[in-house]
Amino acid sequence: MQGLRELLAVALCCLSSLGFAADQRPPNIVFILVDDLGINDLSCYGRKDQATPRLDRLAAEGMRFTSAYCAQPICSPSRAAIMSGLTPARLHLTTFLPGRGDAPSQKLLHPKINMQLALEHTTLAEHLKSAGYATACIGKWHLGGTGFGPKEQGFDFVHAGRPNTPPTADEGGKGEYDLTTHAINFVRANKDKPFLLYLPHNNPHIPLAAKPELIAKFQDSFNPMYAAVVNTLDDCVGRLLDALDELKLRDNTLVVFTSDNGGVHLPELKEDAPTHNTPFRAGKGYLYEGGLRIPLIVRLPGVVPAGKITDTPVINTDWLPTILDLCGVSFEATKSDGASLVPLLKGGAMAARPLLWHFPHYNNQGGRPAGAIRDGVWKLIEHYEDHRLELFNLADDPAEEHDLFATDKQRAAVMQNHLAAWRKSVGAQGNSSNPDFDPAWYKRLYQDFDSSRLKPDGTAAAMRNKLSAWRAGMDAVVAKPKK
Repeated sequence: MQGLRELLAVALCCLSSLGFAADQRPPNIVFILVDDLGINDLSCYGRKDQATPRLDRLAAEGMRFTSAYCAQPICSPSRAAIMSGLTPARLHLTTFLPGRGDAPSQKLLHPKINMQLALEHTTLAEHLKSAGYATACIGKWHLGGTGFGPKEQGFDFVHAGRPNTPPTADEGGKGEYDLTTHAINFVRANKDKPFLLYLPHNNPHIPLAAKPELIAKFQDSFNPMYAAVVNTLDDCVGRLLDALDELKLRDNTLVVFTSDNGGVHLPELKEDAPTHNTPFRAGKGYLYEGGLRIPLIVRLPGVVPAGKITDTPVINTDWLPTILDLCGVSFEATKSDGASLVPLLKGGAMAARPLLWHFPHYNNQGGRPAGAIRDGVWKLIEHYEDHRLELFNLADDPAEEHDLFATDKQRAAVMQNHLAAWRKSVGAQGNSSNPDFDPAWYKRLYQDFDSSRLKPDGTAAAMRNKLSAWRAGMDAVVAKPKK
């Protein structure tokens, strides 16, 4: 009994230090993860041709991050980092599942990655479930199949929904209203106890579909279909926020809204380019800023200052230690590659630290194997094919147009050594030479056209013809021969 009292005293002390009253339960967690939404896609980030009024209001009520980063510029590893607090390089889960097949256009072969988030890693849901939280995963998992789903990783309630739906009066093109309904029902059912709602939407991942009247409404947008899909997402977020208000849960609920990676700036499948990440370079599948920077909005009344904008660099590996810290759940900091953002969320500052990435893959957007490090305003990218280095000052050159390697080789060497030491410390997988490499394919797909330097035209449709041959080649080089 004495030991129980001591544990209770410690828990109450933790809650008090975080700004919660001693008689208040720990905060609920609503973590909304969207799929391929870029840093430039919300009105509150400056986008003029796409309307996101509910997310803009959420940003005004909380904190908006302008230098938030994904742990990998592609879906599965980024999601694994959120769930585990570990960098994808350490997890050996460094590209989407199951990954792009090897092709003759590659100088290097892909490493053999893990095809799931291993059960040995304690997830955010498992930590919170052990602390008495009700847990739900509603939406896209993408971290493993049978035996490695959300049920096995700490979630009590699971509803995957459908990733693509015919738009109707009651549904959008990405199953988002169904997911929202289940999310609201979960919140209602668990309003009297702490809960974790993990809501990974399929919106706005391709293929895109939306109600005709919404597409018409945004006919003057860069991509009217995409603008309509994002607007539908905004409406769904608003419905969930309204439910929190109705249930009087707003003041004790942490709401996190973010994306798994940068926006797609090129055509894929039969789609036009969904978006552009102006002023940042490239997009999903790249270690340039357009692929790594993501929208991030956080609200927790009484803890997170309203209307606050921060440029402090953070990474989504930080979310597991942050949420556990915020909820007063005991956790060994050494078991995460992230850092608690609680001081920052409370309006304070965080110690400066480098952010690092290891992405040893070719991908569907034209990216090639590379690693990167951001340290202060400096960003280094190392290209694994030939170990070519690019060095950028992000304060002066956020678009990464001016490579400073030739004029600051000493700084580049120090950063490259840091990156190499970090790869070794986390046991990162490397690449091997491709015995079937075809220089003609390589020239066609990576040298004749550098997709990282693509600048958007006025509309996505206007870019269609000039990108069609490249897109066809990227698809054809990995196509399986017909039997």
